[in-house]
Amino acid sequence: MRAWIVWGTGVLAYVIGVLHRTSFGVSGLDAADRYAAGPSVLSSFVVLQVVVYAGMQIPAGVLLDRVGPRAMIVTGAVVMASGQLVLAFTESLPLAVAARAVVGVGDALTFISVLRLVPKWFAPRRVPLLSQLTGILGQIGQVLSAVPFLTLLHGAGWSAAYGAAAATGVLVAVAAFVAVSNSPDAGVESGPAQQASTFRETVRGIGVVWSRPGTRLGFFSHMGTQFSITVFALMWGVPYLTSAQGVSSSVVGALLTTSVVSAIVSGIVVGILTGRYPMRRSWMVLAIMASNALMWGIVLALPGPAPTWLLFVLVVVISVGGPGSAIGFDYARTFNPSVALGTAQGMVNIGGFLASLLVMQAMGAILNAMGGYTFDAFRVAWLTQYAVWTIAATGVLVARRKTRRDAGISPRTWREVRERMRSQAR
Repeated sequence: MRAWIVWGTGVLAYVIGVLHRTSFGVSGLDAADRYAAGPSVLSSFVVLQVVVYAGMQIPAGVLLDRVGPRAMIVTGAVVMASGQLVLAFTESLPLAVAARAVVGVGDALTFISVLRLVPKWFAPRRVPLLSQLTGILGQIGQVLSAVPFLTLLHGAGWSAAYGAAAATGVLVAVAAFVAVSNSPDAGVESGPAQQASTFRETVRGIGVVWSRPGTRLGFFSHMGTQFSITVFALMWGVPYLTSAQGVSSSVVGALLTTSVVSAIVSGIVVGILTGRYPMRRSWMVLAIMASNALMWGIVLALPGPAPTWLLFVLVVVISVGGPGSAIGFDYARTFNPSVALGTAQGMVNIGGFLASLLVMQAMGAILNAMGGYTFDAFRVAWLTQYAVWTIAATGVLVARRKTRRDAGISPRTWREVRERMRSQAR
């Protein structure tokens, strides 16, 4: 029971982290009035969020390996709450931008820390599924920002809504401080025992983690699966559907709801398959990338707007990429020692968000150059995804071969290794 309480509290912290992450997005029009900002300025908040989140992954991973998940979750909650509190009362645009960056820092500390709790508190056979459930349940935070937060924003006003979000963050920090433990072994409560190291030794340790082919396999797996749905959901999906495809706002809402449901269902399936067939994880990653590329190819090849049913199929397929990216974290866990797991997970997490940032920026440049949110402009802009899929698929194939070689896996020993991993999972 204690394991479930620890994990559940960590998941709650992640849920509130997602609430903080998405709160500014749902209050965009109110933010435009409050800060007298145009669309280009407001869109920079999304880019800033991704830049800060991605840039903090390796520092957050290094800190996680030093102090353990409990301190990281508590700190992340406090940092995000402080950023939201500033947003609640400031009317200065530069200060609001800085506060959003602070929220991004706290957000970066949370997810990989909650993931770190899972292998410490649960049997190996449960880790893949619970890792998927961590990501899935975290999306409840998006619902909280879209319903109660938005209702409070339009009812009681900006300061009340963001003040309430900040207060929720403080409550979660207290809950995590009381209920979360790094490990069932009280002797490691303060985190992994490590001697103080110099900056050069820390950099060398980061290099060692990256040098492991299994880490790079996780990085490219995360890169190729996660970015398409992230770009679609965070920035260009709604403009594309409304301006280029000409669908109504009700259909857009149904498509976004379908995306969430698809992620939940596919996440459970991917988690079960990952735990049951650990030697086939890379094939699942490649299949997700290929299906994403195929569906986008079908939609973009049409001379005009796609039928609504095809857009639903597109959203269902690309939404699998979110849960699929968690396979990258599973690679980090498999091929790195526990003392370096936080650093490895941080490196993996960079993959998808770096790709998302580059694609979002490239698409924006193409749309500007081709005259705005037109069908033809979006048709060309979405093609930038294929460069990422090419790089990611190549990286997966190369890293997979090196990972198998370093692990001593050959075609003749494939069956024996698979059976041994299944036996360990049981």
